[in-house]
Amino acid sequence: MTDCVLAVDVGGTKLAAALVEPGGRIAAYERISTPQPPHADAETLWRTVLSLIDRLPAARLAGVGVGCGGPMSWPSGKVSPLNIPAWRGFPLRERLQDRYPDLPVRIHNDAVAMAVGEHWRGAGRGRGDMLGMVVSTGVGGGLILGGRLVDGVSGNAGHIGHVIVDHEGPPCECGGRGCLEAIARGPGLAAWAREQGWPGETGKDLATDAARGHPIAVRAMNRAGWALGVAIASATHLCDLEVVAIGGGLSQAGPLLFRPLEDTLRAHARMDFARQVRVVPAALGQMAGLIGAAAFILAEDRYWTAD
Repeated sequence: MTDCVLAVDVGGTKLAAALVEPGGRIAAYERISTPQPPHADAETLWRTVLSLIDRLPAARLAGVGVGCGGPMSWPSGKVSPLNIPAWRGFPLRERLQDRYPDLPVRIHNDAVAMAVGEHWRGAGRGRGDMLGMVVSTGVGGGLILGGRLVDGVSGNAGHIGHVIVDHEGPPCECGGRGCLEAIARGPGLAAWAREQGWPGETGKDLATDAARGHPIAVRAMNRAGWALGVAIASATHLCDLEVVAIGGGLSQAGPLLFRPLEDTLRAHARMDFARQVRVVPAALGQMAGLIGAAAFILAEDRYWTAD
């Protein structure tokens, strides 16, 4: 096994690592639950990442690519994931660079990694202009224009979760009001449904109950689809997109989410060019972020501009 990239996906509930071959095939894969408070200080988390990497078979490496929850200082790779409170300003890129001093180490937001993976080897393959979205605990995204990743001045281009879809909507953790994330993220959607009398707990429960026809759960999925459709219509008018690929836990609800999304998108995307956009489920599933992280090394001409 030669010339692979070590790819790492850092999330609030799971940590994953893989060896990714030059063509994007995953040659080896390991995952572990993310240590949770109060037992997870910064160094415990770091040792857990190292132990996960050490489970992979030996291979000659071309580099290390990482997708990590934000916010982060990019491209320096100091990370402060909202859902990993033990890491605040943690120098993840520096730590990995110390371990792999002769290799390129590149870190970006996990939603950006997902978007890159889907563009490189998934639902956006062969398309020049794409938005990749993660709809899960939060709502994030990455933007590909002209076949290349667009980073923006701080690495946050494509962060569609904080597009305003309802100026009188619920408060968002960012401090704003009516953001897409405040409405469509799984925990926020479940909280809204509970306020309406739904007896469940999680976004996954909500999707299950919606599939069974529970009226409040169905209304909640319609609400999420509406918010996503409004945001995607705005993004399409701004960026002239061909494809929007949606991954993350809530996207697994299928037509319960995508049908109201499509109805809303088509009601708002009125310019002729905007009507051409296709919204599709992410094709690579939970591997999209790992494959995208590997692309920061393997397809750096399109997906990495910071070095």
